[in-house]
Amino acid sequence: MSARRDTVLVVDDSPETLSFLTDALEDTGVVVLVATSGQQAIAIAGRATPDVILLDAVMPEMDGFATCRRLKAMPAVADVPVIFMTGLTDTEHVVRGLTSGGVDYLTKPISIDELKARIRVHLANARASRGARMALDAAGRHLLAVDASGGLAWATPEAGRLIEELVGERSAALASKLAAFIAERGRSGTPETVDFNPGDDTPTLQFSYLGLSGVDEYLFRLSRAEVGATAEEALRSAFGLTGREAEVLLWISRGKTNRDIGDILGLSPRTVNKHLEQVFAKLGVENRASAAIKATRLLLDPD
Repeated sequence: MSARRDTVLVVDDSPETLSFLTDALEDTGVVVLVATSGQQAIAIAGRATPDVILLDAVMPEMDGFATCRRLKAMPAVADVPVIFMTGLTDTEHVVRGLTSGGVDYLTKPISIDELKARIRVHLANARASRGARMALDAAGRHLLAVDASGGLAWATPEAGRLIEELVGERSAALASKLAAFIAERGRSGTPETVDFNPGDDTPTLQFSYLGLSGVDEYLFRLSRAEVGATAEEALRSAFGLTGREAEVLLWISRGKTNRDIGDILGLSPRTVNKHLEQVFAKLGVENRASAAIKATRLLLDPD
């Protein structure tokens, strides 16, 4: 274990197992949180985000697989590694553990040396991933990835905070909307930006699709708009642009180069240029200066 006081959440309905693991892990210098049920684990993780979760697969009421899916739907916990512990060794149960969001699988009785070694590996991987996502946030790149059902796979810290604060209990509605977009993705006329309004007097969240980031991982850039029409929406409506074309035009109007826009939107300069060609055609202009002028005039005086 590292010198830093890592936090491990141990979830098991057996008091003997909890006591055994708590004593063994605390001897290594980590902080141990314990839960005897899935519901209790979800409540604890909502108050204090652990660095790793050890989760029993077989528990009454809510089993470990359902608990893991609920935990992974929480933005703050989405990238926390979950290691399953169970006496079940059938391939079916191993697959269920991994597909529900687990990263590893240990069979009981638990070997403490093996457990500590696996925790070290997964903590190192999680820290590297978390560091990269924090760097993206610092650069203004609030990103998240979801699966085909719209369920959250991971999110950068700021993106996770926005979703947790603004979406809250409407997370199922958001997942449904993202899933519908993914199902329609690629069809003619499908917009490239998904707008989601969590409620009255709440800023609209805009999810701009960036592409696949892994197997069954759909990458989105999250932005927060004020209540009412946004600049991108105004440009899109006025000139018949796609969501991505409106984004490119907006940044052109702000004096950004193709390379700058590519860095902001996660596109190559060549792709930005292709979008610009469509923008010029739809605006009836021949260069970026003329496009910027038309966009600026519209945004300053939408009437």
